Formats: sequence, C-alpha cells, structure tokens
Amino acid sequence: MSQMEYEAAIAEYLRTKGVTRCPTVWAAATQATIDPADRAAYRDYVATREARRLARTRLVRPLIEPWTSTTG
Repeated sequence: MSQMEYEAAIAEYLRTKGVTRCPTVWAAATQATIDPADRAAYRDYVATREARRLARTRLVRPLIEPWTSTTG
C-alpha cells in the first residue's frame, strides 16, 4: 500500500466513522503549548464551578446537619 493509498484509507475511515478527535489524546499528556488567554479562561471556569459548589454546600448543609450530628 502506497503512502497516498494509506492516507486515503485513513481519510475515508474518519469520514465514514465520524471520528472527530484522537482517542490517544486522552491517554497521554500533550506537548502542545496552550494560549495564555485559554489558560485564563479555564482558570475562570474552574473558579466559577468551585464557587457554585461552595454555594450549594452552604445551602444544603443546614438541612443535613440535624441528621448527621453526633451530639443529638
């Protein structure tokens, strides 16, 4: 199989199977450099998620504490 035939076969496979990303990306660290703006956006996203989690915890804790108290 020539290089051109190989590349055509791979392209056809990707087109018919609908593969959009390489599964090995999830298995190993990448050597890519991440844009500073993307890093900042991700940090903001993580901070927002953590703030929401803490807010939910503060709302739910008073409801749960009477049943989890060992002094009662």
